[in-house]
Amino acid sequence: MRPILVLLLCALMAPAAHAEQSFILATTTSLEDSGLLSDILPRFTKESGIAVHVVAQGTGQALDTARRGDADLVLVHDPDAEAKFMAQGFGVTWRQIAWNDFIIIGPKSDPAHIAGGHDAVAAMTKIATAEAPFVSRGDRSGTNALELRLWKAAEITPPKTPGGWYRDIGGGMGAALNAAAAMDAYTLSDRGTWLSFANKRDLVVSIEGDSHLFNRYDVIELDPKRHPPAQIAAAAKLASWLLSPAGQNSIGAYRVKDAQLFHPSATAPK
Repeated sequence: MRPILVLLLCALMAPAAHAEQSFILATTTSLEDSGLLSDILPRFTKESGIAVHVVAQGTGQALDTARRGDADLVLVHDPDAEAKFMAQGFGVTWRQIAWNDFIIIGPKSDPAHIAGGHDAVAAMTKIATAEAPFVSRGDRSGTNALELRLWKAAEITPPKTPGGWYRDIGGGMGAALNAAAAMDAYTLSDRGTWLSFANKRDLVVSIEGDSHLFNRYDVIELDPKRHPPAQIAAAAKLASWLLSPAGQNSIGAYRVKDAQLFHPSATAPK
């Protein structure tokens, strides 16, 4: 009877022994809306057996989620907010994995007369002067943070009057682009989400190529004292994979309509 008992015990214990590990990744909406995560994370899960549960938010919200202990890894794109997060002791490693750029999107009619330019600050000045419709994410995302820096550099404080030219929607990148398409408005977008966005209607790229519009993505591993050890260990494997040749190749290989959305930069951060 003993061999049978041993076999029964092994059968009962097997599901627990082989249970799939998982953890929560707090990340920016642009990586979700662009389709990158849905493309590369299944590859990581297939290789590692670790499931990744994605919480896509603005960068500020993603960092707050991690501060509360409700995420095990962070993947975001606002260096200033990330530096503050690290200084507060919430993160233990902070490394760049990829970059692309931001662009100012606008209607073909171009009421602010900015199309074809390469000066983002001058473009924001013209938009405000013309009181042309502008959609702001208003969600403390990395994109929103850059937008506010551009307004500050232009020495402009956009009015938040209901129904005015400046529309603060408090939403993600996809929502902002949809709003801009519906309103024939300008907005600031990361290039990855724009390239994968289907509802372009009369929107076009108005401003690109300004150094102010550089957009880097960083992975932050969190303080293990504040998070469950098993999840932190699983999260560390994704961080390592994103920085590895396999992860970097996966990021660089992701394309929409033959356009490369993200440029891997782990070995040569910009």
